[in-house]
Amino acid sequence: MTVERKEVGPNRYRESFGRHLEDFRAGDVYEHRPGRTISETDNTWFTLLTMNTHPLHFDAAYAAQTEFGRPLVNSCLTLAIVAGMSVSDLSQKAIANLGWDRIRLAAPVFAGDTIYAESEVLEVRESKSRPTQGVVTVRTTGKKADGTVFMTYERSFLVPKRGHAIDDLAGY
Repeated sequence: MTVERKEVGPNRYRESFGRHLEDFRAGDVYEHRPGRTISETDNTWFTLLTMNTHPLHFDAAYAAQTEFGRPLVNSCLTLAIVAGMSVSDLSQKAIANLGWDRIRLAAPVFAGDTIYAESEVLEVRESKSRPTQGVVTVRTTGKKADGTVFMTYERSFLVPKRGHAIDDLAGY
């Protein structure tokens, strides 16, 4: 993760996370840490919060009858956690997400699994309509602690150039 600090007064500094457009290079891979161990409570609360009524996520007796033999972690939860893991490194300074593509679920995740994420920069380009900004596209991969890939997706987001992020401006 990129961490900067800027002096905001005598002996006073403010940390800033994320990257400006100039900090991204196609081909770079960022490993996002820390990881996260998913609990049964995480899965149950997320499933109920999102009104997902599929019993495979919260009914152990039902899930025992499936090929998995136990409840699956809701894939929308794993997507949210993997995306969240990447924010401080990739999009803390972003202006907007522009799109999510090619979301693939390659393996199940269960309560007790520890997951990690990494992102490869696929493309970096200046915006055609916004001269102080650019577009970054990454492929993010979610992996279990044993190395099993359980998810991949691509995401594009709008990023400011150096000197044009909110936290680059005076007063913030």
